[in-house]
Amino acid sequence: MAYVITDNCTKDHLCVDVCPTDCIHPKTDEPKVEEVKQLFVDPVGCIDCGACVPVCPSEAIFAAEDLPEEKKAFLDTNAAYYN
Repeated sequence: MAYVITDNCTKDHLCVDVCPTDCIHPKTDEPKVEEVKQLFVDPVGCIDCGACVPVCPSEAIFAAEDLPEEKKAFLDTNAAYYN
């Protein structure tokens, strides 16, 4: 997985709009959007472009290798959303 969204996410969907591979969900028109507390990066679809990082106002997106130790569980959280 190249990028990971963490619990700082405010679901503003700015990252969804800039993602060239459409790998950040749920989108505003998807049923799960109201149920979840954050957005998630699909580990298979992410191409490591980094377009999502600078648009995130809550600084919730990290490269997997740069995740702070206390946020490492979000690697699994993001992947689990897609299973």
